[in-house]
Amino acid sequence: MPVSHAVRRSRSNPLSPWLWFAAAGLLALPAIGMWLDRPGLHWTPLDFIVMGLLLATACGLYELGARLSGNRAFRAAFGLAALTGFLTIWVNLAVGMLGSEGDQANLMFAGVLAVAAVGSIVARFRPVGMAWAMALAGLAQLAVAGVAVAAGGYRPHELALIACFALPWLVSALLFAKAK
Repeated sequence: MPVSHAVRRSRSNPLSPWLWFAAAGLLALPAIGMWLDRPGLHWTPLDFIVMGLLLATACGLYELGARLSGNRAFRAAFGLAALTGFLTIWVNLAVGMLGSEGDQANLMFAGVLAVAAVGSIVARFRPVGMAWAMALAGLAQLAVAGVAVAAGGYRPHELALIACFALPWLVSALLFAKAK
């Protein structure tokens, strides 16, 4: 086995236990709120399953990034990309970035996530390719904002939120570029 593969497998991640603990805490918050009988807080078992899967996926993606490289910029970029993807899905499932959670326009964000995911795979998780993939995801995010403006009927704060979501994709791209 080449040395690089052995080193890659043995990298430790000191943030790992804290990350998973925070995810479990986030998942526990709605249960605690329901137990305290907070009005308007009614999660079904499916809500907990979906949120648990989203959190596990985001944490698992960060773990993957941490194992791929010991470079702090790479880890930060990978973590930021995973967090941005998680928040994109969460916001769209909860309230929708455009209109309500049922608005079909929100399906455009699946394209943004696909750009990030497919770009990462094509780049084979190498920093330069990842920088391009995240930059393209940021541009795709801005393209969604442009389509929403052209379609009309959306409130300015929704359009601003969409445009703001391009920022973490672009910062991730810059961090990956720094990680060369």
